[in-house]
Amino acid sequence: MTPSDVKATLSFSDNSPSVEMPIYKGTIGPDVIDIRKLYGQTGKFTYDPGFMSTASCNSAITYIDGDKGELLYRGYAIDNLAQNADFLETCYLLLNGELPNAQQKTEFVNTVTKHTMVHEQMQFFFRGFRRDAHPMAILVAAVGALSAFYHDSLDINNPRHREVSAIRMIAKLPTLVAMAYKYSIGQPFVYPKNDLSYSA
Repeated sequence: MTPSDVKATLSFSDNSPSVEMPIYKGTIGPDVIDIRKLYGQTGKFTYDPGFMSTASCNSAITYIDGDKGELLYRGYAIDNLAQNADFLETCYLLLNGELPNAQQKTEFVNTVTKHTMVHEQMQFFFRGFRRDAHPMAILVAAVGALSAFYHDSLDINNPRHREVSAIRMIAKLPTLVAMAYKYSIGQPFVYPKNDLSYSA
């Protein structure tokens, strides 16, 4: 978003002082009115159930227009990505801002593949759940527990830590899904087979 020369003025029928608010031009989609100072200047909030007219953040990653059925990742339509890119290419896009070239894809796939194994103690964590617990509930807990096993990259202000954490999450999630499922059906855990594709 970029600042606009145009300002919005909100006036009140009860003769309260009017308020001038900045307008920003959207990179995609409509312009937005910055109402962050509204409460401080007027003591009033906005009322927008479901945030139907509210942009929650400035994002270079995602654009959503539910009324038009638009969902963009880094400027690419999601239906285009679903047809022309695989899951790991889309992950690379989200993390890096561009789709990978052939060499970047090979390196990214190799990096993800090398991180599919989870700490051996995770099996004991899984065994703490009832056998009839829903696999998704188990998965949610297992994802949360990753930081207890991989606590060397928890500084969210450090770009390298964020990258390592993202790679670990992408790589280990299929393993955790398989473990949650195997546990729920009473079968032994299996180690990831890195000669298979990500989705295999």
